[in-house]
Amino acid sequence: MTIQLTEHRVLTAAPRKREKTKLTLVQLNVISWLAPVGFLLIWEAASRLGLISPQVLPAPSAVAATGWRLLANGSLFQHLGASLARAAVGFAIGGGIGFALGVLVGFSRLAEAVLDRSIQMIRAIPFLAMLPLVIVWFGVDETGKIFMVSLAVMFPIYINTVLGIRQVDPKLLELARVTGLSWNATIRRIILPGAMPSILTGVRYALAVAWLALVIAETVATTRGIGFLAMDAREFLQTNVIVLTILIYAAIGVGADSLARLLERRLLRWHPNYAKEA
Repeated sequence: MTIQLTEHRVLTAAPRKREKTKLTLVQLNVISWLAPVGFLLIWEAASRLGLISPQVLPAPSAVAATGWRLLANGSLFQHLGASLARAAVGFAIGGGIGFALGVLVGFSRLAEAVLDRSIQMIRAIPFLAMLPLVIVWFGVDETGKIFMVSLAVMFPIYINTVLGIRQVDPKLLELARVTGLSWNATIRRIILPGAMPSILTGVRYALAVAWLALVIAETVATTRGIGFLAMDAREFLQTNVIVLTILIYAAIGVGADSLARLLERRLLRWHPNYAKEA
């Protein structure tokens, strides 16, 4: 009897101990910021001790002072607003086209034979190689910049949409057929929810690629945007402004990725892994 009671206590105590060691989502978020904050503190200390030249890499405090000055005169809002507008419009256009083509190719082998090879050939072309032709087509106005962002965004969403549709469990499709579920209901209840994790992964990747394409596009004959701010600072050797633009890109990237992760948790609440995060 004593042995059985001891075994019962051990078995019931073990799960409680594991529960106590689990980290909450807030704690995990705090841990994720330890490395960036630590890097900034080391960077600031090295700059103040003279280990890093201000002309090579200014201290974070100097970069923050430059950012505050640009905020005070309103120029940073103007450049940031222009870049965000280009990125948003380009992402909406390219993402919509990529999703539509992905759904078409994902469901139809004929559409894959007609479209996929051409899409993959265009995807293999580097952005810089496309830039002279884009200037010839659209000039140096906003259309060319939005086109570059749209083109960059389209491919990750297209590829992940096709992959997500093709990776839906065949057993679920067989179950839908056996239960007499209509094709529209099968798409709405089985195929698209099953493909959604892959599609949202494509969205996260596309958000990062959109800014890469925008940086390239904003280096050509423009007077507004974060890319223009960096190129203008390069001409006058304003290292603090250049570093500020890099940090702005990093902050926007983190914010966009956090928004995409929030979207994942909302749309994939039915998925066991994402339900645990929520």
